[in-house]
Amino acid sequence: MAQRLGLNRGTVRRWRDRFVEDRCDGLLDEPRPGRPRTIDDDKIKDLITSTLETTPKNATHWSTRSMAEHLDISQSTVSRVWRAFGLAPHKQDSWKLSKDPLFTEKVRDVVGLYMNPPERALVLCVDEKTQIQALDRTQPIFPMLPTTPQRASHDYVRNGTSSLYAALDIASGKVIGSLHSRHRAQEFIAFLRKIDAQVPDDLDVHLVMDNASTHKTPAVKRWLLAHPRFVIHFTPTSSSWMNLVERWFAELTTKKLQRSTHTSVQQLNKDIRAWIETWNDNPRPYVWVKTAGQILDSIAHYCARIKDSGH
Repeated sequence: MAQRLGLNRGTVRRWRDRFVEDRCDGLLDEPRPGRPRTIDDDKIKDLITSTLETTPKNATHWSTRSMAEHLDISQSTVSRVWRAFGLAPHKQDSWKLSKDPLFTEKVRDVVGLYMNPPERALVLCVDEKTQIQALDRTQPIFPMLPTTPQRASHDYVRNGTSSLYAALDIASGKVIGSLHSRHRAQEFIAFLRKIDAQVPDDLDVHLVMDNASTHKTPAVKRWLLAHPRFVIHFTPTSSSWMNLVERWFAELTTKKLQRSTHTSVQQLNKDIRAWIETWNDNPRPYVWVKTAGQILDSIAHYCARIKDSGH
């Protein structure tokens, strides 16, 4: 039996002997050493129910201390039970559902473009990162030392802003970038001209963009009509997560902008251009793996959950 179940022979013998001596009662857990339980199952049930269904009078959520006082139990008990059941009243996530009436069609269009791009065409994810601030710290940055992280002063000086237009090639991962002092329709058209100049003439250009007002002005529409090789694919409203260039913007922010200091907009622009050049020397494309059907099923399941919860 030990060989069959992958157990120690002593374990099998002990449980067999307990069954022979006490029959089925011998298979129950014996009292364990240590202090007996002081919190019974009903008290734990009250704790979980109070956490999920009530709030304190003087706060928006329970803390371990306030809940312990409310139920007359120890703070450590509240903490242990919350950890065991994955409860964290102090945390709050945010969510947003798109109200775009063409949400399903746009999801299928954009995801289909990612997972099955057309032949003889270039698929570019386009967006702008506006109001990038050239920030300079008021004191020198202290370097990292053993046991001490790098430290920068909390206050800073603003030295102007810049706006970055970027187009991410989903196949190669390369980025076409353009920096401007403002983000209007004329700057966007100038960026489209740059894309047109850098993409070979024999390729169609499919642009994945959001619904920003600068992308839909009459001037932009006239330019696109005059350049029929450009095909526009709009992401659903409030669904910027579908635009892969947003992931590249996140890398730019965390790896370059977040901890940099710049005394002028010119210095900021120079750093961003250098970072783009370095990226394009060894580009890393992002791979979209979730199908449109999986995305829509996930959203439908979430909608059913919030409907069942009474929201």
